Amino acid sequence: MTRDRRPQRPLPDLRADVARFLGYYNNLPGPPHHELGPEAARRMMRQARDLTDPPVGPLAVDRAFTIAGPHGSIPVRLFDAAPAPARAPGPVVLFFHGGGFVMGDIDTHAPLAAEIARQLDLPVLSVDYRLAPEHPWPAAPEDCEAAARWLAADDMATGLIVMGDSAGGTLATVTAMRLRDDPAAVPVIAQGLLYPATDMGRAHPSLRDFAEGHFLTRAMLDWFVACYAADLTDIRAAPMRGDLAGMPPAVIMTAEYDPIRDQGRAYAAALVRAGVAVTFQEARGTIHGFATLRKAIPSGVQDLAAFLLALRAMIVEADSARANGQ
Repeated sequence: MTRDRRPQRPLPDLRADVARFLGYYNNLPGPPHHELGPEAARRMMRQARDLTDPPVGPLAVDRAFTIAGPHGSIPVRLFDAAPAPARAPGPVVLFFHGGGFVMGDIDTHAPLAAEIARQLDLPVLSVDYRLAPEHPWPAAPEDCEAAARWLAADDMATGLIVMGDSAGGTLATVTAMRLRDDPAAVPVIAQGLLYPATDMGRAHPSLRDFAEGHFLTRAMLDWFVACYAADLTDIRAAPMRGDLAGMPPAVIMTAEYDPIRDQGRAYAAALVRAGVAVTFQEARGTIHGFATLRKAIPSGVQDLAAFLLALRAMIVEADSARANGQ
């Protein structure tokens, strides 16, 4: 990534609960994640989940299984607030977790996936795609596309909503692009993106303004990029560089104090220029990762609720248009 050399502007104020969390997090002993190596970083993320995020909570369906992928089985986990016999065919959410393509799995992000299922009242299939550096790019987008095609062929799905946080937002966008260009059995009817990375090869002011001290750091981003080993000129790694005409409508939420904030802003603007319907929201005064830090940062509960409320409205509209052949 190149460096942004434009003059800095005054920064806004952090929320009180965000400031308290950062005061604690930034004073933790020991090296940061990117200095530990992938396995230790993953272990720390798994161990931190119950400290920073609410429990998974009650669901009618919470089932882990595997599906066939291009290079072996792909673990997935299905969440649904309604019991299977009561669920008629309809839209299904396909969720891709964050973690910089290096960390995260269907368990670290289970509380978020479960909350999505409850608030949208839709099934959510969470995908445990292969992680870098053991499986560098394009392993992750290949697995995500395979999962999308598998789900699209299932009788339960009349349309797909691709969702993801952070790196998962990148994968959701790339998957939507692949199914636009090479359609599956049912279409992608919406994108739901939480603080997505859409072009890691370009610098923006937010990358400089929030390079340190705001949970996700520039050093960690550089480590993720090095581990992922993607061709950052390829649209499967940087979907912002592709043709966005005909992409599904999107709800995008960024975090104001996030080094990749401006990537989400830029993607929303690019979709609008391409004629795609977009609902854009920015969670003010908070940081990257708030959707999986709702226990540590309670104000994130309302941010996530606002995001899902907008997404639900978009899904209803898109599903109605699909059913009417529009």
